[in-house]
Amino acid sequence: MKMNPAPKASPSSPPPAQQLYVQGLMAQYRTALVAYAERLLLDRHLAEDIVQEAFIRAWHHADKLRTGDGSVRNWLLKVTRNLVIDRARSAAVRYESAVEELRDLPEPDHTDEVLASQEVLMLLRGLSSEHREVLVHVCLYGFTVRETARRLGIPQGTVKSRQHYALNTLRRRVGLLPAHRVEVATG
Repeated sequence: MKMNPAPKASPSSPPPAQQLYVQGLMAQYRTALVAYAERLLLDRHLAEDIVQEAFIRAWHHADKLRTGDGSVRNWLLKVTRNLVIDRARSAAVRYESAVEELRDLPEPDHTDEVLASQEVLMLLRGLSSEHREVLVHVCLYGFTVRETARRLGIPQGTVKSRQHYALNTLRRRVGLLPAHRVEVATG
């Protein structure tokens, strides 16, 4: 009768005693470590990743932890804190946070401005050239009535009346004034 040899542990798998020891550490400290890492990171999922990495390191150092003089809990807390610090210092975090900040910034929407300028152009084109010319000088260029009159070579009173009639025409077209004013006689 032939006996099968005991299965050999693969190079990557730990000895059973080491595995049981780390599983015991996980059962005992996992919740506290995740809470600690989450307080530092303000991110539950990232905290769980950090704690998982801390237990992997504990796995690699299980022999030293079992025979060591120091507290296993303190060692795990220190490793967790160091992993959090390493994560904060890493280039990936700096890139990720910069990209997130850029992603969160609202992009300016110029649609309303473009539509408004198109509407203004259509309204101005509906005015006579004399009225349009006065409005452009006074409203767009910001010239005074006196400056506009001097530039156009017309009296100041003409500038005022053209501006008045042009603005009333525009107000009527956009619905701010009634088409015809009705005067009610009181008696």
